[in-house]
Amino acid sequence: MDVRTHWEKIYTTNAPDQVSWYRPRLETSLALIERASVDRSASIIDVGGGESTLVDDLLAHGFRNITVLDVSERAIEATKMRLGQLAEQVHWVAADITLVKLGQSVFDIWHDRAVFHFLTSPQERAAYVRQVARSVKPGGHVIVSTFGPEGPTKCSGLDVVRYDADSLHNEFGTHFRLVESLKELHRTPFGTTQQFLYCYCAVE
Repeated sequence: MDVRTHWEKIYTTNAPDQVSWYRPRLETSLALIERASVDRSASIIDVGGGESTLVDDLLAHGFRNITVLDVSERAIEATKMRLGQLAEQVHWVAADITLVKLGQSVFDIWHDRAVFHFLTSPQERAAYVRQVARSVKPGGHVIVSTFGPEGPTKCSGLDVVRYDADSLHNEFGTHFRLVESLKELHRTPFGTTQQFLYCYCAVE
């Protein structure tokens, strides 16, 4: 089963609040994005945005240049339905982040919660990092969250790679300056906990 088919099945067979990564609000992500830019016209991409409510909160906080990318068209359509007319204010992209062609130096902020850790091959990770380096403006900001060292080894039937701050930052290289890292214990809808690691970097 290819990546797109796998995630279409996940989003078709599970309610938005019945997947392990669900949170009613991504408070940590929102706080880091607001720290990265007080300019509400900043260009933001949420990679793997799926059915996340981050886009709702970004709109509510006045951000008006938002792109949501996800490999699942089903997830994107569900989020559009939830937002109603507000969905017209967002740019939507249904694509695999390792394959899609993004513009050069178009984003001020790159956000990813729980996509990068699914990239288990060096080739996939290198393709992802090339996307970031190409599409984020010099002086821009990159916020990536993965499972931490004590997080799960699998998610949604797929293997993942767990990271600490050094190992995650090393994937991106010296072009990205690590500003801050933090760990968060996420409580799943099923009553279990998962350790997430956030790395916030500036693009040199």
